[in-house]
Amino acid sequence: MTDRKTLLSGVSTIVIKIGTSSIIREGEGASQEFMDSVARQVKELMDSGKKVLVVSSGAIGVGLKAMKARPKPKEVPIRQAAASVGQSILMQKWSDSFQKQGLTIAQILLTLDFYSDREKYLNLRNAIQTLLGYGVVPVINENDVICVKEIDAMFGDNDTLSAYVGSKMDADLLILLSDVDGLYDKNPKLHSDARLISMVDSIDEAIESMAGDSTSRVGVGGMKTKIDAARICAEAGLYMIIASSSEEDPILRAATGEEIGTIFIPKTKERKKQIWIKSARPAGLLVVDAGGADALRKGKSLLAVGVREVRGMFDRGDVVAIECDGEVFAKGIPDYDSGEINKIKGLHSDKIESVLGHKSYDDVIRHENIALIR
Repeated sequence: MTDRKTLLSGVSTIVIKIGTSSIIREGEGASQEFMDSVARQVKELMDSGKKVLVVSSGAIGVGLKAMKARPKPKEVPIRQAAASVGQSILMQKWSDSFQKQGLTIAQILLTLDFYSDREKYLNLRNAIQTLLGYGVVPVINENDVICVKEIDAMFGDNDTLSAYVGSKMDADLLILLSDVDGLYDKNPKLHSDARLISMVDSIDEAIESMAGDSTSRVGVGGMKTKIDAARICAEAGLYMIIASSSEEDPILRAATGEEIGTIFIPKTKERKKQIWIKSARPAGLLVVDAGGADALRKGKSLLAVGVREVRGMFDRGDVVAIECDGEVFAKGIPDYDSGEINKIKGLHSDKIESVLGHKSYDDVIRHENIALIR
C-alpha cells in the first residue's frame, strides 16, 4: 500500500471545508481562536506553493446565536434570516483571521446551478483562478438566504458543495474538517470497539453502511453527506480526507501526508475532465508549431505565439483538436473563440490586449484544460 506522503506529493490545489460544528464551539459563537488557526495553516500551505480555497459553513449557526433564536429551528424562513445575519459576521471574522497572516479573502456565495450552467461555471472559474493568481483566498459558502432547497440540507452543510467546488476547480485534495476523527466501521459513540478506517480505495455498500446521521446540534452534515462528497471526488480524480478539527494543525498534517483521519483514494489519477476532453467531439482545430507542441507535452499551456492556423468556428469553452506536423496529438478548451485566436495567433501574450481590446488570459489554452492524446 502506498503511503500518504507519496500519494499527496503532487498536490497543488487544496479545498478546505470547515463544518459548522468546527467553527461554533461548545454552544458559543464562532471561535476566533480556531479561525485564526485555520488562517495560519492556510498561510503555511500557500507559502509552500499551494493554492487554497476555503468552503465555510457556519453562517446559519452564527446568525442564530446573534438573533438569540432556537438552536435548530425547523422553519426555513428563520434559517434564511439567520444566514443573512450570520454571513456578514462570519466573513468579518474570517477577514480578521486572514489579515493577521497578511492575506486577503474574497467572499463567494454559490447557488445550486453553479455547476450545471456552463456559462456561470466558466465565469466563476475564471474569477476564482484570478483570485488565486493574486494570492487571494476565496471563502465560499452556499447562498442560504435565497436557496430554499439547499437550506433543507441538499448540500449537507456544504460537504457536497465543497466536493463540487473541488471537482470543478481542478483541485487535487479536499479536506473536510469536522467534529469526527474520520470514518469508523461503526458508531464510536455507541460502540467502544469502533475502529477508525485509515484509507478507503472503493466506496461500496459496506462503506456506505458505515455512514450515519449528523450528531451535531447546529450542523446538518452527517457521515452520509461526507461519503456522497467522497464519491464525487473519486469520480473527479481528487483525494479527500475527513479529519477532526480538534486535532492540532489538522489541515497541515492532512495536506502533508500524515496519518490523520480517513483518506479516500480516487478511482483514477487522470482527471475526469481530461477523460471528457479526450472523448469530446472537437468544434475546431488549432495548428501549432513544434515549440507549442513541445510545451504541451511538457504539461505547459498553449500560448498564442505557438499557434500557426485556426480551422473551423468555435466559441470560448468549446473543445478543439490540436495538431502539429499533420498529427492531432491533443485536445483542449480554449479561453478565446476562433475569431479572437485568428487575430492573436503568432503574437506574444503582451500584445493580446492591444489587439483584442481585452485579455482573459496570457494563454490561449491553459495547461489544466489540455488532454494529450498521443
